[in-house]
Amino acid sequence: MPLMGSLYVGASGLQTSQNALNTTAHNLSNMETTGYVRQQVQQGSRNYVTLSTNPKSIANKEYGLGVSYSRVKQVRDYFLDKTYRRESGRSMFYEVSTEVMEEVESQLGELNGEAFQNTIEDFWTSIQELAKDPASSVTQGLLVQRAEEFVLRAKAVYDGLCSYQDNLNVQIRQQVNKINDYGKKLIVLNDAIRKIEAGNIEKANDLRDSRNQLLDELSEMANMNFGEDIYGNVWVQIEGVDFVKGDRCYEMDVDVDPTTGFYTPFWPMNASYTVNADGTKNYNIDGAQVFDLSRQISTDLNTDIGGLKAMLLARGDHRADYTDIREGKYDDVSQSVIMNIQAEFDQLIHSVAVKINEILGDAAGAKTLGAGATLTVQDADGNAIVLGEGDKYWEVDSNGYMRKDDGSPIEMFSRLSVDGYRKVTGPELDADGNPVLDANGNPVTKEYWVINPENLNGPNGEPETETLYSVKNIQVHPELAQKPGMLGFRLEDGSEDKATAEALKNAFMEEDYTLNPNVKKKTTFVDYYTDLVSQIANTGYVNRRILVNQQDTVEATESARQQVIGVSSDEELSNMIKFQNAYNASSRYINVVDEMLEHILNTLGA
Repeated sequence: MPLMGSLYVGASGLQTSQNALNTTAHNLSNMETTGYVRQQVQQGSRNYVTLSTNPKSIANKEYGLGVSYSRVKQVRDYFLDKTYRRESGRSMFYEVSTEVMEEVESQLGELNGEAFQNTIEDFWTSIQELAKDPASSVTQGLLVQRAEEFVLRAKAVYDGLCSYQDNLNVQIRQQVNKINDYGKKLIVLNDAIRKIEAGNIEKANDLRDSRNQLLDELSEMANMNFGEDIYGNVWVQIEGVDFVKGDRCYEMDVDVDPTTGFYTPFWPMNASYTVNADGTKNYNIDGAQVFDLSRQISTDLNTDIGGLKAMLLARGDHRADYTDIREGKYDDVSQSVIMNIQAEFDQLIHSVAVKINEILGDAAGAKTLGAGATLTVQDADGNAIVLGEGDKYWEVDSNGYMRKDDGSPIEMFSRLSVDGYRKVTGPELDADGNPVLDANGNPVTKEYWVINPENLNGPNGEPETETLYSVKNIQVHPELAQKPGMLGFRLEDGSEDKATAEALKNAFMEEDYTLNPNVKKKTTFVDYYTDLVSQIANTGYVNRRILVNQQDTVEATESARQQVIGVSSDEELSNMIKFQNAYNASSRYINVVDEMLEHILNTLGA
């Protein structure tokens, strides 16, 4: 080997060791940097110079020019990355679900320092006191007061659930914006990485760290697939749809429900639209939604991944009420924590209101059509109303017991904009339910009060909200709130109406109510609320246990990943000593070659 060529060997050793020391120092200085991945030096040999070739020899006569600094590579495991991102997305799904359950527990458990359970029990106590002394103005006033508290606090609980729905709705919009922002950042990083690595000279490792950190955070928000193409660009799919591909980010958009203001994420490129005169677009998002919320939530199906999906499920798509508990409708709200609780809670309020009104209506002299009987009447607008078997009606000219000033039966709970009863005209019936005829054989007409029913099937097939006895739409009747003595509880003969008071008491003791169609246990009003809270607590407990187990899985996966990508100070210090010694050895090698050259030159010169 030529002596001058030996300098190349020493110089390459100095350069390579210096670069390796720089990489080691870079690792140590970024030990605490979020998303940083350990970088590893790879060394190779430089080209060999062939002096001669001999086919008979085992090898040609060659000498090398030293060591080369091949590359600095990231140490990653694709499968650990994929597992970590899937499991962290699942963990975030249950973390959001757990937070929602805790918030709902708070809404139902405390109301300005007093649990709603106490409100129901206070109402029940006032009914028990009324049963002891029905004709007392004190017990009647207490009953109406407790009824007002019942409605007021029920509205507060329901409004709290609605407010939390709105809060989640805002977070959904923020999450969509954040996902879109991450997508645009990935495009920028793809471009920067591609430019640096185009010459295949160096790797943009720090930029790759930033890109992988974005993928880690993105995986917590939605179920995603990812990979890298031959050009170094990362591609991302969310819920099986392209999100980042090549040099494009296919951003999500949100559709706004005109009634609720709720946001629904959708893919604009998959939605049809019409263009308005001002250039804006009206999208039809059918089939373009990002998330299919109708699918069963299951770990086996990987449908329980992503915090954004958990928020959408928890929020639901409307303000639920008791009509959503009906058979065939409940499946639409059962997977939404908030809508499920709204519907079950509203069912309690509705059942209490309707049952108490029914008892007071019976006390006001209700008559019921018998088997096979019908009664056709007309309202003030001339609309025909056909009453059938089991329907109730009230004669206008009956005594004023449990009646308002206009003669209609008293309601404890009334609707905000629809009267509980309406006056109609129809044929007078005798004791057997047959029409009464005048002297000329013509039917005698009579005025009646009939129930103004709830309309569960409006023009669009949905319930008409203003006709419902729901928590959003009821109040203690204003006239009764001002004059609780209207109840009276004293019959025409002056005796106390203990039967009606006992009926109110029995109404709270009847085990005739279930939380939803999937629950078979029947319960009382008081126990209904207890079961509702227990259901929430049990669901919250299950979610918390799943979350704890999922967090353990994520931590185990991250621990395994950190063993690959994490920086070990002991290992890096060991490498630093190794590369420092290699640097010193190369330096001494050059000094020796230098001394040899100096000796030869001095000798020849002499």
